[in-house]
Amino acid sequence: MSDISRTLDTKHTARATAPQPIAHDERAIRPQFWQHYALNELNDEEWEALCDGCGTCCLVKFLDDDEDDIVEYTDVACKLMNCSTGHCQHYETRQDYVPECIQLTMDNLPEMMWLPAHCAYKRLYQGQSLPDWHLLITEDAAKTRAGMQAANVGIAGRCISEQSIDEDAMEMRIVNWVTT
Repeated sequence: MSDISRTLDTKHTARATAPQPIAHDERAIRPQFWQHYALNELNDEEWEALCDGCGTCCLVKFLDDDEDDIVEYTDVACKLMNCSTGHCQHYETRQDYVPECIQLTMDNLPEMMWLPAHCAYKRLYQGQSLPDWHLLITEDAAKTRAGMQAANVGIAGRCISEQSIDEDAMEMRIVNWVTT
């Protein structure tokens, strides 16, 4: 464990922002697109629809400098995260507030295998199916929320803002409820 970088230098701390649930143009989303098209063939609406909105990618995490697959997540969220809802408060303009926020794209996805195991982007990239509770499967927001809760997925109600904690205390906030 001593090889894990515990600095908060942005080149060592991974940060990304989960898309805030937005109204999608249903005409732009092809039926069961995730089963019929490769990730690089998706349009913007389909790409955004893959996000389950868990917010886990918005948590401060520590990456190993030598091994990209070793990650320690904290329960400390980006300052833009509403920790009650688990949604970004300024998703569309987040990089104006947090310039180091990573925009997840098909090009950078292969370097982001630190994403949680339930992440639709990671799962599809690795040839896996969407989780049974995903909104694209259930087509019912209440069922999806219940499924996520049963699967112990999501940060809503169990994170704190990075604005309310001293940087030195972040390494004491490591959690084990995120699986990569």
